[in-house]
Amino acid sequence: MLITFEGIDGSGKTTQINLLREHLERCGHKVLCLREPGSTSISEKIRETLLQSKEDISPIAEVLLFCAARAQLVSSVIKPALKDGFTVICDRYMDSTVAYQGYGRGVDIAMIDACNAMAIDGLLPTITFILDVQVENAAQRADKRAEEKDRMENAGNDFFINVRLGYHHLAAQYKERIVMIDGTKSIEEISEIICAAII
Repeated sequence: MLITFEGIDGSGKTTQINLLREHLERCGHKVLCLREPGSTSISEKIRETLLQSKEDISPIAEVLLFCAARAQLVSSVIKPALKDGFTVICDRYMDSTVAYQGYGRGVDIAMIDACNAMAIDGLLPTITFILDVQVENAAQRADKRAEEKDRMENAGNDFFINVRLGYHHLAAQYKERIVMIDGTKSIEEISEIICAAII
């Protein structure tokens, strides 16, 4: 099972991923938690470029870099782990590129879909959780935990408003896969919703 978590920065994904991992392990599952971009040496280098580079990276270059990192992660880590019986939880996956680079940066969605299709090589998530919070609330949370903002976090409120809108469009489009959760609920309430959806 491949479980993915989505949401704007500061939506609470990390907390819920850790709680779900603990829950699944208590139930006897082997669990592997990953992050995107990252979780392989190549993908971590791409992550550093995408988030820390001081150079101007074009929106299309962003799409290609995110998809390159994703392709490496899918082929070298996720697919082998699933074959070995692991439940894989991924902090971000293909929907992030649609939301951030499509709705946020304005890149053509059809082009992103084509890049994503190559990167995931047929591996769709079993279920995706989007933690939905207002941009202002998410920004306050992100500010508290970050010593220095990365490229994405510095993109501004209008960017994140569009990204959040993108997530809403995705949730409406893929109701069979995506569960959107009000991220202002308590940590315990959100965890209960997630665990109930997995069972």
